Amino acid sequence: MHIVIDARIRRSTTGRYTDRLIEHLQDIDTTNHYTILVQPDDPWQMRNKNFVTVSSPFPQFSFNPLDQIRFAWQVYRLKPDLVHFTMTQQPVLYFGRIVTTTHDTTMYYFVRRGSTPLLVYKLKMGLYRFLVWWSHRKSARIIVPTNTVAQEFEKLQPFTKDKLVVTYEASEPAMAITGEKPDSIETNDEFLLYVGTAFPHKNLPKMIEAFNILHDKRPNLKLVITGKRTEKHLVEIENWAKSQPSYNHIVFAGFVSDAELRWLYEHCSAYVFTSLSEGFGLPPLEAMSHGAPVVSSNASCMPEVYGDAAHYFDATDASDIAEKVSEVLGDKTLRKNLIAKGHVRLKKYSWRKMADETLAVYNQALRTKQ
Repeated sequence: MHIVIDARIRRSTTGRYTDRLIEHLQDIDTTNHYTILVQPDDPWQMRNKNFVTVSSPFPQFSFNPLDQIRFAWQVYRLKPDLVHFTMTQQPVLYFGRIVTTTHDTTMYYFVRRGSTPLLVYKLKMGLYRFLVWWSHRKSARIIVPTNTVAQEFEKLQPFTKDKLVVTYEASEPAMAITGEKPDSIETNDEFLLYVGTAFPHKNLPKMIEAFNILHDKRPNLKLVITGKRTEKHLVEIENWAKSQPSYNHIVFAGFVSDAELRWLYEHCSAYVFTSLSEGFGLPPLEAMSHGAPVVSSNASCMPEVYGDAAHYFDATDASDIAEKVSEVLGDKTLRKNLIAKGHVRLKKYSWRKMADETLAVYNQALRTKQ
């Protein structure tokens, strides 16, 4: 069978899933023929002779009718038996056999309007929701990363119930490099850590409100937030944080290298995750892999993914966040147990297992009548 996989997104943060899927499929499937669609400047080379890359010069996210038509035509010309779109954005006019991966429902509930005019934003969101609905309507199977996301789509789109398949993702092992202390941190600093984007659903203002409470009790404690200083949402949060009483103890560390990130994970007193919506939630698992105790929101898929390896709080309540973080900071036994349980929890997830399960989904979809 000829399977096409859309991997144009693979070099982005959210593209790690696609990258790992194809890397492991090359090890486990020597029967099917694969065409991997990549961006024109992506030099990715396949190891398996059954896998080839093809340049696909179309934007990853585009409602432009010409892009839609040209992309659909490219896929048709490849004559696939099955196409796996690893993100929901796909050609509206492609009607072959499809598997779609949809990572979360966050865009249904959290605004990322930025400076976009309100009417334009509403139009874009309307088109986005239509595209998700239409992609799911056309798909033989819909892959999601957690049961939580599956249940959310069953409510949003009841027709997806018999199409949804959960394949858990996985974390990377601890980085095999020597940690390097960032210049913005002193060696003896006690600090909390957050790594990730500053999108509204990440709930960083509530984290800072909780830190205000913690700072009253622990005046030497710091909060380290990483992320590009030019990222719009982070700039807005930093500007707002300047009015907060704990601002002088909040370190907006900017972009950090892998070596610096490893050092931060290994030396933080706790990794704090206040997110309100995730598809899988990789950052806390990465923190666990480096031996950091995780204190997490109890919203969305977090309890499903982290199990007993995190200490949970109500992410809408700054007092509860502060209380649960304080418990981890003040209880050495709790910290030790969280770290140990984190290493155990990581063993539950495997990119190889995810690829095996995805290949099974392909086989199911190929047997499905259209």
